Amino acid sequence: MAKKPLIAADTRPWRDPSATPFVRIRNITKKFGDVAAVHDVSLDIFKSELFCLLGGSGSGKSTLLRMLAGFETPTSGTIEIDGQDMTHVAPYNRPVNMMFQSYALFPHMNVEQNIAYGLKRDGLPKPEIADRVAELLTLVKLQDYGARKPHQLSGGQRQRVALARALAKRPKLLLLDEPLGALDKKLREETQFELVKIQETLGVTFIVVTHDQEEAMSLATRIGVMNQGEIAMIGEPTDIYEFPNSKFVAGFIGSVNMVEGVVTEDEPGHVRLRSAEMGCDIYVGHGVECAPDQILSWAIRPEKVMLSRDKPDAPFDANVTKGVVEDIGYLGDMSVYQVLLDSGKRLRVTQTNTVRGNPDAITWDEPVYVTWNDTSGSVLTV
Repeated sequence: MAKKPLIAADTRPWRDPSATPFVRIRNITKKFGDVAAVHDVSLDIFKSELFCLLGGSGSGKSTLLRMLAGFETPTSGTIEIDGQDMTHVAPYNRPVNMMFQSYALFPHMNVEQNIAYGLKRDGLPKPEIADRVAELLTLVKLQDYGARKPHQLSGGQRQRVALARALAKRPKLLLLDEPLGALDKKLREETQFELVKIQETLGVTFIVVTHDQEEAMSLATRIGVMNQGEIAMIGEPTDIYEFPNSKFVAGFIGSVNMVEGVVTEDEPGHVRLRSAEMGCDIYVGHGVECAPDQILSWAIRPEKVMLSRDKPDAPFDANVTKGVVEDIGYLGDMSVYQVLLDSGKRLRVTQTNTVRGNPDAITWDEPVYVTWNDTSGSVLTV
C-alpha cells in the first residue's frame, strides 16, 4: 500500500549530501545497567519527513523515541533538533510532542476539552484556543464530535482525538509510539492513509515507532530497521524491500525465500551460484563483491517466483527447478503456494488471482516448474 511521496523524487533531501538534517542523532547509546538498549546509533531525519523506526520487541526503537522526547537521558551521544542541542533539555522545553499507544485521553473531559488541555495550561487566550481546536477538529474530521466523551467514540475516533491533542501546540516534531496498534486491521489500514494526509497537510516532521512492517511501508518516506539496539538499514520502503542489505533485513521485512549457494562464476556483469537447496544454478544478472567458491546467501520474494506446468526456457542454463505443490492458501486477492522442490527445499510462491474462479489454476499435488528472472533475487553477503 504505497503512498504518494511527500517530497518530489528529485528533491528528497536524504539524497542530497549538502542538505541539513532537521533531527541529527549522533552516536547515541543508552544503557540500563550493563545492557545497551540502544548502541551507537547515528541517524539524520529531515524536515517534513514521516520517518518510521521499525523493529521487533526489544530492538531499541521505543527507547530511542523516548530519548528524542526527553523521557530518557542518553548514556552517551548527542541529539540535535532544528539546529539546537537537545540532549539534556527537559521534555517540556523541547519543540516536541508525543502521542502514546494508549492515547491517554482524559475520560472526564469531552473531545474539545481534551484537545484544548495543553493550550489552556500554556495560558493562550480563549478565542485563540477555540479557533485552534475547531481547526484541528476539521483536520481530523471530527467537527461534529466535540461534545462527546472518549467512551462515546470508536477506537479510530479516539486515535484522531489523541493526534489532534498532540498537534494542538504546533510542535516542530511529533513522536508517535505504535499509534495504530490498538485498532483492528481494517481500521488500521484506513487510518494509515488519514495519518499520511494529515502529516502532509501540516508539514510537521513525524517519527513513528512500529513493529508492523506493512504499517511502516504504507506510512514512511523512509524506514530505519532496528535490531538489538542498532540500525540495521535505513532506506525508502522500496529500497528496504527490494534491496535489503543483510539476511536479517530480508527476513524481517515481508516474506522471503532464502537459500545458500557456492560461487562458480564471478564476472563484473553476473554471478553464478550452485545451489543444492534449489537443485539448480542461480544466475544473478549483476556483479557481486565475492571470492571464488565463496558461500553466499540468495533471497527472493514469493511474488517474484513463477510457476508453470510446462518447462520454461532457461537462457542461462539456470534459474529453473522442479517441485510439487504441497499446499495452497487462498487469500482472495492472491494465492500462496508451498512448493516442495525435488531437492527437499520448500519454497513460498504467491500469485495474484486476476481471473475470477480460474478453472485452469495450478492446484494441489501438481508437478510444477519454478523459475525466476536474473534480477529478481538479492545476493546477501552478511
